[in-house]
Amino acid sequence: MAEDLLVERWDLELETNGRDHHTANLCRERLVVRRGQYFWLTLYLKGRNYEAGVDSLTFSVATGPAPSEEAGTKARFPLSNAVDEGTWTASVVDQQDCVLSLLLRAPAHAPIGLYHLSLETSTGYQGSSYVIGNFTLLFNTWCPADAVYLDSEEERQEYVLTQQGFIYNGSAKYINDIPWNFGQFEDEILDTCLLLLDVNPKFHKNSGRDCSRRSSPIYVGRVVSAMVNCNDDQGVLEGRWEGSYVDGISPMSWIGSVEILRRWKNSGCQKVKYGQCWVFAAVACTVLRCLGIPSRVVTNFNSAHDQNSNLLIEYVHNECGEIQHDESESIWNYHCWVESWMTRPDLKQGYDGWQALDPTPQEKSEGTYCCGPVPVRAIKEGDLTTKYDAPFVFAEVNADVVDWIRKKDGSMHMSSSNSVIVGLNISTKSVGRDVREDITHTYKYPEGSPQEREAFQRANHLNKLTHKEYSGVAMRIRVAQSLKMGSDFDVFAHITNNTAKGHVFHLMLCARTVSYNGLRGPVCASQDLLNLSLEPFSEKSIPFNILYEKYCDNLTESNLIKVQGLLVKPAANIYLLAERDIYLENPEIKIRVLGEPKQNRKLVAEVSLRNPLTVALEACTFTVEGAGLTEGQKTVELPDPVEAGEEAKVRVYLLPLHVGCYQLVVNFESNKLKAVKGYRNIIIGPR
Repeated sequence: MAEDLLVERWDLELETNGRDHHTANLCRERLVVRRGQYFWLTLYLKGRNYEAGVDSLTFSVATGPAPSEEAGTKARFPLSNAVDEGTWTASVVDQQDCVLSLLLRAPAHAPIGLYHLSLETSTGYQGSSYVIGNFTLLFNTWCPADAVYLDSEEERQEYVLTQQGFIYNGSAKYINDIPWNFGQFEDEILDTCLLLLDVNPKFHKNSGRDCSRRSSPIYVGRVVSAMVNCNDDQGVLEGRWEGSYVDGISPMSWIGSVEILRRWKNSGCQKVKYGQCWVFAAVACTVLRCLGIPSRVVTNFNSAHDQNSNLLIEYVHNECGEIQHDESESIWNYHCWVESWMTRPDLKQGYDGWQALDPTPQEKSEGTYCCGPVPVRAIKEGDLTTKYDAPFVFAEVNADVVDWIRKKDGSMHMSSSNSVIVGLNISTKSVGRDVREDITHTYKYPEGSPQEREAFQRANHLNKLTHKEYSGVAMRIRVAQSLKMGSDFDVFAHITNNTAKGHVFHLMLCARTVSYNGLRGPVCASQDLLNLSLEPFSEKSIPFNILYEKYCDNLTESNLIKVQGLLVKPAANIYLLAERDIYLENPEIKIRVLGEPKQNRKLVAEVSLRNPLTVALEACTFTVEGAGLTEGQKTVELPDPVEAGEEAKVRVYLLPLHVGCYQLVVNFESNKLKAVKGYRNIIIGPR
C-alpha cells in the first residue's frame, strides 16, 4: 500500500500570478487573481511525488461568513483534466522531484471577494488537510466570458489599470481639467474596497445573499454607488455644497481618492468630510477599478437636477432679473458621475456597454441614495422604462429650461430667448492620452435630427417638442478673451435686432459669484441702461466691467461668476434673459524634476506658483500626492507670506519604487487663492 501523500509546503506564485492577472501591485504580500483565468499553485510534497489514480487531491474555496454551494460562495473540486468554464477547476501542469505544479481557475461568473483556500489529500483511506490561505478574486475585463469584458487592450489599460487621470470642470465655454490620483493599487485600498462591500446594509441584512450577488457587476456597481455617500449607511463621504468646511476638508482641496479611503478605513468607517460631485465620482471610480470593473469619470456641463420628473426646470425672476423661488430644482454648472462597462442580461438586447452610475446623493432610488447603473444607450434612445433611474439621468442631459418674468401686478411673461442648453460637452479623459474626449454623442442624437425627435417622443418630452416663438430680437453674453484670477475684465451684452422696427429697451446687467451647483452669491457688479435704442436690422455690444476688488471676497472655490442680462420692452411684450458663467483661470503650478528619475532612487521635485494677485498670499501650503511616488499625501507649509508677483516655491522628496510612468498631483491653498491644481508626468527608468 502506498504511503500517505504529504504536503511539506506550497507557493502561491505571487510574482507570476500578479503579472499574468495584472495585479502585480496588489500581489506583493498576498494572492490577488481575476475570475475566469488560470492561476498557478506549486505544492512541495514530502517523501514522494503525486500518483494519478492512487492519490486524491480536493480543493475547497469559500467566501463570506455563511458560504454555501447553492449560493455559489463555496465549492469543492478535485484535480481534473476536464475543461468546464462554469465551475472551479484544478489541473496538473507538471511534476518532478516531489514538486507539483497546478493551475486553478474560478468560473467567470464567480462572486468576487476574499476567499479561503484549503486542500485535502488522501491515499486509500488515509488523508490530510491543509489550509493554503486566503486570496482575493476580482472581476476580469480580459476574460471574454466575464460580464465586464472589454475587447480593447488600450481601454483595459485605461479603465482598469491606470491610476491617474483628469476630471473636467469649469463652464461649458471654458472647460478646465483637474488632475486626480485614483490610486486603486496603493497600499490598503483593496482591503478598504472589500470592507466597503462588507459594511453595506444589504450585507448586514443577509450576508449570504449579498456575497452571492457579488458575482454581478450590476449589483456591485449599485452597492458602490450607495456606499460612497454616507446618507443611508456608514458610507465614505459626506457632501456639503455651501457654508464652511473648517470641521473637515474642502471638496476642492482633494487631489486623489487614496487619502479619502484611508481616512474612512482608519477611523472605523466614520464619514469623511467633505465631498461634492467630482469627489464622489472619483472615489467610486477608484473602488470600481480596484474591483476590476472598467470605469471612468464623466462630466456633464449645464446639468439639470429635475426633482419632479417633468423634464422642465423653471426659474421665476422679478422685473430686475432676481430669482424669486427656491432653487431645489436647478441647473448645475457641471455635474460628474461614473460610467462602468458591463453586460446587461437583465435588460433587452442592445443595452450592454457603458452604464451611468452616480454616487452623489441627490434622489433616492428604491429607498436608497444611489443612482444607476443605467445604460447610456437607453438615455440616448429616450427609453425611460429602463432600470435603474433612467428618468433622472435623462433629465440631467435633456431637461428644458424656461425663464419667467413676474411683473409687480403678478402677470407672468416667458423669456423668448434662453442661453442655457442642458447637457453640453459631456467629457471624459481620452484613452491613453492626457486630453479631453467629448462623448455627448453617446447620450444624445444631434440637435434637431429626426432621431433626437423620436427619442424625445419616446420619453414623452413634450417641452422639447413645443415650438418656441422668436421675437426677432436676441441677446447673448460674450467674453473677449480668457480671464485670469485676480484680473479686472469686461464682458459684453451682444444684442441683435433682426426686425424692420427700431426699439428702445431697458437693459439690466448683473454679475454674481456662483457655486458650480448654481447657488448664487452676492452681486459683484451691476449696470442699468434705461433707454437703449436699437435700429432696425442692427446689433450692439454693451461693455460691462467687473472688478477683482468687488468679486474677490465672495468668489467660491469654483472660480465662477454668473453674468446675467435682462432686456425688456413691456409694450412690445419683449422679455429677453441671457446668462453666462465665467470661469476664472488659476495661475499655473510649475513642477520641475531635479536629476534623472531612476528606480529605487530618491527623487526631488521643485514645485512653484507665482502670486497673480495685487495682495499678499498667507497660510500657503502645497500638498503632493502620486500613486507609486509617495506613501501618502505630503503637505509643505510656507513660513512667510508670498507678496504680489512673487513666487511660492518648495521642494518635495519622493521615492519611486518601480520602472514606469507616474503622475505627480499638486494642490495649492492660501487665504486668497484656493484649490489650485497642477500635475507632472514622471517617467522612471531602470538604475
